[in-house]
Formats: sequence, C-alpha cells, structure tokens
Amino acid sequence: MSTRTASWLAWSLAVLCFVLYLLSIPTCLLARSAHVPSSWGADLTSGGLLAGGSFLIFPLVGAMIASSRARNPIGWLCLAIGLLWAFSGLLDYYVVYGVARPGSVLFPFAMAWVNNWLWVPSVGLMGTYVFLIFPDGRLPSRRWRPLAWLCGAVIAFVSVGVAFGPGTLQNLGGVQNPIVLLRPWMMPAFWATLPLLPLCMLASALSLVLRYRHSGGEERQQIKWIAFAAAVVAVVYLIAMIASLVFPEDSWTTVGPVWWLNLLTDAALLSFVAIPVAVGVAVLKYRLYEIDIIINRALVYAPLSATLALIYFGGVVGMQAIFRALTGQESTLAVVASTLAIAALFTPLRRGVQALVDRRFYRSKYDARKTLEAFSSKLRDETDLEALRGDLVGVVRDTMQPAHVSLWLRPDTASKGEKGR
Repeated sequence: MSTRTASWLAWSLAVLCFVLYLLSIPTCLLARSAHVPSSWGADLTSGGLLAGGSFLIFPLVGAMIASSRARNPIGWLCLAIGLLWAFSGLLDYYVVYGVARPGSVLFPFAMAWVNNWLWVPSVGLMGTYVFLIFPDGRLPSRRWRPLAWLCGAVIAFVSVGVAFGPGTLQNLGGVQNPIVLLRPWMMPAFWATLPLLPLCMLASALSLVLRYRHSGGEERQQIKWIAFAAAVVAVVYLIAMIASLVFPEDSWTTVGPVWWLNLLTDAALLSFVAIPVAVGVAVLKYRLYEIDIIINRALVYAPLSATLALIYFGGVVGMQAIFRALTGQESTLAVVASTLAIAALFTPLRRGVQALVDRRFYRSKYDARKTLEAFSSKLRDETDLEALRGDLVGVVRDTMQPAHVSLWLRPDTASKGEKGR
C-alpha cells in the first residue's frame, strides 16, 4: 500500500468515526424523549455523550500514525478501536429508542444483539495488542507469538460466548438474547475461558515491562509514556470500583443520589483518553523526553494534593467540633483557618515531597545535584590546578557516567597556571 493510499484510507476511517459520533447526538436526544425507565440502566446524560466523544481521540491518533507510518499496525489498531467504540456508542442510543418506541426504527433487537458483544473486541484489542506490539508494531521476540495467537483466540471465543449464549441484553430492562445458539452444556467452557481475557491483558503488560528492561534511548522513553497512561487509567478505575463497593446501592454507571459518584464514573471513562494520547506522542516522537517531567510532577503533586485535602477537611471537621462544643453552633472561622493553613503549608510540603521523590525515584539525579553543589563550593576554594582537574573528572564520571572521560588543557592555559603557582 502506497503512502498516499494509506493516508486516504486512514483519514476516511477517522471521518467515519466522527460521523458515527455526530449521529449519536440526535439519537440520544430521541432516546431521552422516549422516557426510558431508569431500571433499564441506559446512560442518556450529557456525561455519556462526553465520554463517547472522548474516544474519538483513538481514530484521530490512529489516522495520524497510519498516514505517516503505514507499516506500523499501531495506527490501524487505534483506528479499529475507535471505529468499534463509535459504532457501539451510536447503537447504545439507537436500540434504547427502538425498544422504547416499537416500530420507530428498523431491527432494534438485532442491533441490540450486535451491541451486546461489541465491547469484547473493543476492550480486548486495547488491552492486549496495543501493549504487545508497542511501540514499533512488532512483538518483542518470536517467543511471544503464542501469546499473540492466544489473545486473538480468546477475544474471538469470548465474543462468540457473549453473542450466542443465554442472557439479557444490556440496558434494555431484562430483554433476553434473541439469538441463543450455545447449548447449556457448552456454557461451562465459556465461563472457564472468560478469565483468560484479563490474564492475556496482564501478560501483554508484562511483555511491555520486559521490553522496557532490555530497551534504551528513545524506546525506553516511548514505553514510559504508555506505562504512565496505563497507570493513570488503572488508578482512576480502582478508585471508581472502590467507590462503587462503598455505595453498593448505587450503580456507578447510572444517575444516583451520590452526585460525585457519577463524576467519578465519567472520569474513569475519560481516563482512557490517556492511552491513545500516550501512543501518539510515543510513536510520533513528539516531545518524547518530557515524560520524565510529567512523571516527576505526578509523583509530587498527587500525594501533595491528597495530604492537603486531608489536612483541610480534617481541620474543618475538627475545628467545627470544637466550636460546637464551646458555642453550640458552627462557625465559618474553621473554613478560613483551614484555608490559611493550606496556603502556609503548600510550599514547605511541596519541597519536602519533591525531595522525597528525588531521593526515592530519581536517586542518580539527586546524587548528581548534590555532587555538583559540593563541587561548586570546592571550586571557590581550590587553587591547585592538578587537584581541580582530578575533581572535575571525578564529578563528570559520577554525574554523567560516561564510558570514557578525559580532560585536555590548552598549553598556554597550563603555562599560565604554572606561572600563577
């Protein structure tokens, strides 16, 4: 395939994804007008549309990669994931409206059946092959070929089990699957295979870890980008899952009385945007080496924000309890005092956390800075040129860790140094 043909095909698929998303907006408004029962579990809020729009970053990044690096399957993989998500997002509203308003659209139950299993290849491709062939589009080695074949087989098998097994269609209030081809005695094999999907995802992530250990230079920086993005998604989803367990009476995919639970759900969905962004930056090598700064800032400001939040809310609650005990009523002074305390503690806490992060995760850079500071103070007092030359070579060796280091002095500089002594 020529570069021009690949570019035309890639951007055509990206435009198709955008068209499907634009069609989902009026379809969502129609589904809202149908007064769908809340028991169906359909997300017809603006947050659902926003989350669906965020997945457009997949085809956008995929088109950028495929049009410039057509031989790298990462771009085409992102386009396929984006197309699956865009089509599934449109079907979410299409089938709800079609079932709620019988006769309004064609084949609503058939489309509901398709949408019922479409999530499997969407999640499967993103959780396995994106990590397995990142960043150059090739497996780490031939030893990983069995895993690649296993991932494809598991995704296909789970898709067939969800599509043709007995069960209910999602977001339709208990409507049964209209196409059941699997017999009851076949289902245990399906349920036994289902855990293989997350295991394949873990194995794919492990391949990325092993690739990182044997990589260097640009490839190591590329892997850092996607590893950081995957960590963000994992942390946000872990928080959302813990919140859903703390409030089991509220589904964190529908509107509930705990307003922040829905925000957390939207944040969990939006966090997936980090993966295609990281893939695009890494493969296209745009600002590649800024990942170290991003990771450093994340390690500093995440615990700093959590600490300040705990101090703030703890101070407000504690001081309000004191005011109620003394005066019998609450006071805004607790909020003001806690705010001033946060403002006063921000800078010293940030410096302390930064120093801790540097010592723990950036030990070589931390030692290099300490070494340079010590050398600078010694430089002001040293008069012996030979001793200074030895110290300079030692500092370069300790901080830069080169394979070889030597110092050359111009003859006139050396003679002047000899005369000065």
